[in-house]
Order: sequence, then C-alpha cells, then structure tokens
Amino acid sequence: MINADNLDFVEDVLREYQKNPAAVDPAWRSYFEKEGINGQKLALGPSYEPSTIFNPPVSKEGDAYKQERVDQLIRAYRVRGHRTAWLDPLGSEPAPFPELQLSHYGLTEADLSTRFWALSLGLKEAVPLQQILQILQNTYCRAVGVQYMHIDDPEPKFWLQQTMETTQNVRSLSHAEQIRILTRLTDAEMFEEFIAKKYVGAKRFGLEGAESLIPLLDLALEDAGEFGIEDIVIGMAHRGRLNVMANIMQKDPGQIFREFDDTNPELHFGRGDVKYHLGYSSVWTTSTGKKIDLALCFNPSHLEFVGPVVMGRVRARQEKLGQGAHQRVMGLIIHGDAAFAGQGVVQEMLNLSEIAGYSVGGTIHIIVNNQVGFTTSPRQARSGTYPTDVAKMLQIPIIHVNGEHPEAVAQAIRLAMEYRKKFNKDVVVDMWCYRRRGHNEGDDPTYTQPLMYKQIARMPSVRERYVDSLMKVPQPALSRAEIEDIASKRREYLEAELAKARAKDYDYKQLSTQGGYRGGLDKDTPEVATEVDPEKLASLLVKLTEYPEGFTPNPKLQKMVLDVRKEMAAGNRPLDWGAAENLAYASLVVQGIPVRLTGQDVGRGTFSHRHAIFHDYENGQEYIPLAHLSQDQARYQVWDSPLTETAVLAFEYGVSLDRPECLVLWEAQFGDFVNVAQVIIDQFIVSSEDKWSRLNGLVMLLPHGFEGQGPEHSSARLERFLGLAAEDNIQVVNLTTPGQLFHCLRRQVLRPLRKPLVIMSPKSLLRHPECVTPLKEMAEGSFQRVLPDTGAGPSSKVQRVLLCSGKLYYELDAYRKAHNRKDVAIVRVEQLYPFPDRALKSALSIFPKGTAAIWVQEEPANMGALPFLRCHFDDKLYDRYPFMPISRPESASPATGSGASHKIEQASLIEQAFKMAVPT
Repeated sequence: MINADNLDFVEDVLREYQKNPAAVDPAWRSYFEKEGINGQKLALGPSYEPSTIFNPPVSKEGDAYKQERVDQLIRAYRVRGHRTAWLDPLGSEPAPFPELQLSHYGLTEADLSTRFWALSLGLKEAVPLQQILQILQNTYCRAVGVQYMHIDDPEPKFWLQQTMETTQNVRSLSHAEQIRILTRLTDAEMFEEFIAKKYVGAKRFGLEGAESLIPLLDLALEDAGEFGIEDIVIGMAHRGRLNVMANIMQKDPGQIFREFDDTNPELHFGRGDVKYHLGYSSVWTTSTGKKIDLALCFNPSHLEFVGPVVMGRVRARQEKLGQGAHQRVMGLIIHGDAAFAGQGVVQEMLNLSEIAGYSVGGTIHIIVNNQVGFTTSPRQARSGTYPTDVAKMLQIPIIHVNGEHPEAVAQAIRLAMEYRKKFNKDVVVDMWCYRRRGHNEGDDPTYTQPLMYKQIARMPSVRERYVDSLMKVPQPALSRAEIEDIASKRREYLEAELAKARAKDYDYKQLSTQGGYRGGLDKDTPEVATEVDPEKLASLLVKLTEYPEGFTPNPKLQKMVLDVRKEMAAGNRPLDWGAAENLAYASLVVQGIPVRLTGQDVGRGTFSHRHAIFHDYENGQEYIPLAHLSQDQARYQVWDSPLTETAVLAFEYGVSLDRPECLVLWEAQFGDFVNVAQVIIDQFIVSSEDKWSRLNGLVMLLPHGFEGQGPEHSSARLERFLGLAAEDNIQVVNLTTPGQLFHCLRRQVLRPLRKPLVIMSPKSLLRHPECVTPLKEMAEGSFQRVLPDTGAGPSSKVQRVLLCSGKLYYELDAYRKAHNRKDVAIVRVEQLYPFPDRALKSALSIFPKGTAAIWVQEEPANMGALPFLRCHFDDKLYDRYPFMPISRPESASPATGSGASHKIEQASLIEQAFKMAVPT
C-alpha cells in the first residue's frame, strides 16, 4: 500500500502507466485498471495514512502493517540485494545487510509461512513470505547481483525488474549451449596452458582465473548476430589479450607463436610493438550463419585510454551507414577493475556516452575484476564498494556476476545485450574473478597478497568446476570421455599450429595500412591542386552568411561578421582567418568530403572568430550554414565538446582511423591545454603508424602565441611536437596567412597521405589588419611550406635574413617598416615538420653566401622550434649561411604573468633581431 516510503516509487509507475500502459509491470497495470486510476495524482493523507486512491489487497492471514513491511522488503532486495550476492569466486561470504533482514521490518521467522501479496513479482495471489524471499534471493543474491534502482526513468527500471524477476536471473540453456560454453572454456584454458609449457616464463599476461571471459564474448557475439549487429569494435588492455586474439578474433595461433619465437627481428628494427598490444580484424560467423566484422583496437600499456578511441571508431562506422546504424555497429570495451576505478579517462568516456556529438547508442563494458591491481588491494585502490561505482554517474544498470559460474555469466551478458538493444545505452558487466599468477608470469604476487594466493593455489580451474557441475545433473550434456576429447583435440590443434609456425616456409602476415591511403615519406607524396574556382568561392562565402526566413541573428554577428563576409565575397575586402577557415570547410563538403570539427567552444570559437553556429537572438534556435550549402553536399559537423581534452581527442583519433576520407579536426580552447591529453598524442596519434601500421589524418588546432596572457595562455608547447617528430610521422605548421590555412586544410584531406596535422593557430592574428588574403589567392594559389621575403631591398644588399614562423612575422615586419631596414629579409617557415629543406634552400638562394640566417622565436631558448633546429643544423645553414638564434632566455615556465613585462621582453627580442651583431 502507499505510504511515505514508497509514494515516489508508485507515482513513477503511475506516470509511466499514463504514458504507456504496456510499459509497466502487468500486476501494476491490473491494479490501476481495477481502481480506475488514470489522470489522478497519488497522495497521502495529512497524517501520512495510506492513500484511499490505491490500496493493494491485504492477505487474510496478514495485516495491513505487515503487508506494507513486506512491500518495503521487496523493494530493499531490488535496491540492496547485490550487497549479499555470492560474487567472489575466492569464496568470501558476503556480510549480512541490515536492510535485508526480517527484523529490520518488524518481521520474524514466524511470518515466513504467512501469505502476502507480491503483485510486482508477477504473483497473482498471496503466497508465503518464504516463497517471496526465495524469488528475491534467487534473482538478486546468488551469482548475479544487479544495481539498477538508481535509474530515474521508470521504463528501463521496470523492464530490468520484470526481465530478471520472471527468470530469477537464470538463463535457460540447452545442452548445445552448455557444450558451447564448455568448449570455449576449454579453448581459453588450453591456450594458456600450452603457452605456459612451450614458452616458460615468457610474458603473456594470461587469462587464468578469468577464463569465463571467452564464453562471455562468444555469447555476446551470438546475441549480437541475432540482434542485427554487423560490426563490433573491441578495446581492451593486455591481460588476456592474446587469448582473445586466438579464441575470439580468430588470429592464427601459429602467428602468435611466431611472435613468441621472435625469429624475424629484421622486420621490426625501430618499429612495431609487443604482441599483447597489437590489434586484429576478422569476420565472425555465428552459429546461425550471421556475419559480424570484428576489430580489436591496438592499445598501449595505458589501459583505459583506448575506451574513447573505441567509441570514436564506432561513431565513424555508424556515420558511414547512416540512420539506424546504432543497431548495426556496437562497441565492446574490456576493462580491469583497478584501472576502471582509478583512471579519470573512464569518467570522461562515460560522460561522452549520451552527448549528441559522441553518442554511439550504447557500449558494452566488461570489467575483468581480478580483485587486485598490480600489487594493490581494492581497499587501497578505491573509495567505493565496487570498481564500477563511477558508472553510477549514468542512468544505466551495473551487473555484477561471479566469473566462476559460467552459466551466470551467460545470463549477465544476455541481460546486458538485451538492455543495450532496447534502450541504446551503456551497460556495465562486472565479472568477479581472480588472477592466478602475478601481474605477469615472472612476478611473484605472494609478497603482497600471501593469503589470496594461498587460496588461489588450492582452487581448481573455472573449466574444472564447470565440468563438475555438468556431471552432477541427472542427464549431463556430455560424458567425461567426450569432455576430455574436446580438450585433446584443442591441444592437438595448438601443437599443429606451433609446428606450422616453426616451419622454414611459414608466411608471417605483416599488417597492412588502409587501402587507398598511404603513409611513408612526405617527399614521396605528389602534390594536389587545392585551388577552387573564384566564382564558386564567392558563392559559398555568400551562403555562409545566410539563414532561414524568420531567423533573427545576433545584431553584432550580423554587423561585424556576416556583413563583412558579404563584402569579402564581393571582392571588396580580403578574407580574414575565420572566413578562410569556414570557406575551406565549405569547399570540401560541396566537393563530397565530410568535415567534423569538435572541441571546447568550437561553434563560436574561443576568440569569437569562427561563428560556425548561429544562435537565434530571440529564441536560441541553432542554424549551421555549413550544413545547408547544397542538397548533395557531404556532412558538416561541429560539436562543442565537454570540458575535457583526453577523451575527446581520443574519440576524434578513433574517428580519423575509420574515416580517412573525412577531415577530422579537434581544437583546444587554448593550445596550452593540449598537454592534458599527452597520453593520446604520445601513445596513439604520433606513433600509431610506426608501432601498428595504422594511419590517421587527425588535425589539431592549437591556439599559440605570446601575447601577455601568462604562462598558461601562451604556448601550445611546439617543442613537444617537434620532439616527437621523426620519420615524417606528423606535420607541424605555424601559419601566417588565411590563404595558407585554406590550402593547408584542403591539402590535408585531398592528398592520399594520412598523417596527423598540428596547426599552431593564432589568436591576435584573427583580427590583425594585415593578416588577410585576397579571394584570388585561394582560387589560384597552393600551400607553401616556406614564404620567401617580400619586403627587403635587393638581395645582394641584404645583411641578415630573419627566419620565423607564426604571428611574430608581423611584429618583425612592422619594426622593419618603421625603421626602414631594407637590409633585412624575413623568411617565413610555415611548415616546421617535415622540415622543408628544399623550399628553404630556394628561398635563401638569392642571398649572398655568408649572409647571417637568424632564427627568431618568442619562446624561451629551451622551448619552441629552437631545440629541434639545433639538432637539424650546425653553425652554418646548408654550409652557406651562419646560423644564429634569438629567443627569450631559457625558462622553466613558458611566459611571464605580467603584461607589462611581456611588452618589454617582446620589444627587446624584436629589437635584438635587427641589432645583434652578425658576421660580415
């Protein structure tokens, strides 16, 4: 009956009933219909007496008070039952939970035989309390425990409740399905056992103790095929990865054995990665013949950082398929317990899951809960009860399951897959298991967990326990001999694969890069035309100023941006940075090339220069001109991201992997903040081609420049990117004109070369009166790695050549003009990597031998491009020009926090560039 404790709960049910009667539990529906409740609001009397609107019947044997207490007990099991579930395979008995004790509700064992109503359990008549408790304990307190009552939306909550309670959280398995589970457990166990014997002591980060992961994944794929999923992207760290490779991804064990033997070192000089970081792709065929494309992402040792990469790849594949793709492409991420609780990128990833620009229709998260980190116990690894507590930030179920019970694991993954299909949301499955060995096969865990490992040493394997359970039923699916035959055949198969791998004629399969696109050296890639017909450019620029009838733009936007861009289109004014950038995107999408731009505040732009999204001044509605250029254009996306760098950059890296035909860009709010995502840059973006033969063309826009805003708003740490540069792995530019930006962006996606592009984008130059480009240069020009001098006198009279990049050029040029220094040339190095030796030689060739070449930068001497250039050049540039640097002095911090000091430093630096003594 209704009381102060359950009124909110019952009103949730009523609201859902009023929206859709079929969505609520049949028992509740029956009562609402019986009582004639429709639009009424449930209420309590003034003294909190039960409402007269709705009162369930009271058992003749019970009284109203006890019925109310039983109702509360039922709800307590739904909320707290997981706390007493038998989840730990190491056998620790769950502690009694006060809210699940009869005494907590004024009930005693004498009440167990008393009949009570439990309509929400689907019982249509009063039954003994003992029967009610049995249903609740079977459902919530055995080998599966579920947290779901924190979900506010009643529809998924009641769906979970009904789905679990009607089956008591047991998956009915046929003999064939039991044999399949046993076979997959055997595959998992035999693989680890085989490698342990053949490669004694070798690191493999084995799956022993968590072998149920293999049947879990197998059953997930079976369900996926039945649910219409055609494509799954998988992410995981190194524990169990080789087992997943062999038994789920179907990589030839012989190839894995060859990697253990390491007999082809010449293939991997200076490149490649360890075998338990590699990725793989394959096609899975379900038992009913459905085909599923599988992709296991490459992953470094940085554990959880692959999660948002998986999501980005899933999003990319879904966008290729179009509408309804959430039900065709899915992400599945395997986590470790310590990492899921400990690494902040997990929270960032979960936060992305239901944001429009990043949603993928639900990801399946599997926690392989070893109950220990490297050597760290749970009590030192987290503050919460479970490693999954962070996932409660979402309105999603968290399914805990004892990995020692493969059939309970089967139920857990079926529930997760069905929930994802129905509600398009994330689900977490927390599989409790253990790690039979140490962190790796050479590590001794008894130093730090002696009691745990004494217990583990006494335990039979998961497979052995499952065999014993199968033998206890009256009609077992298999005999002992048949079970042993499954194991024997698997051992024979692995022996044959090892023999094949050690044969002299074995063909080791090298990884290939994406078809149609290439990596390698920049100089080997032909240039492409990036110019666009001037009339088309003008027309596109006009369209970028238009909006629907009835739309009211911000008056400032109309006057200061849109009207100005119309003048640019008419040829009456050159283009500024924002106009050129938007025009580059427009020219690409009408050419059939998709563009995706994300980052913090990118719709407007941190410095209010882009204005890719118009906001109606009267009603706030959004309009994106770049998405409405023509009926047959490619898609343009611009998404303001959450206030995070790591997960969003990882997500966009994932998108760029699977959509090489798309221009994918991420912009930092200030370039200084990019180092928050340093793991993604170091371990994925700049090294993926070298380690994994995986190409990506991700563009990073990093506002950079010393303008007196302090040490955290001045530097995108150019030196770090140049320090990571080798073997033409990335492109780094610091551009000086809008036209250069236009051609650089178009070149990035029109060339077949797929390399990350780092753009040190400007701040003050966005509105600098001289930082403009006529429309004609975009119609006729191309990207120039080096811009020669245009302001000095005759080259024979030049006494020094200043080399620079970015906005410093305009300050140097202003000084040259103010002081009429025609003897000074200024050459702009627009592309810093791959370093443009040929173009720079050409630009310098007009100057006499012995002319001083001075590199001028705003950054301290230990930052910026100078450390890189010192490695590249000695005291003479190309054996012709004495090479000298000018910069701020070495510093531990990029810039001063004083605006006045900045002005003094900047003026001194510029003056020094013109006055420093040079060789004559």
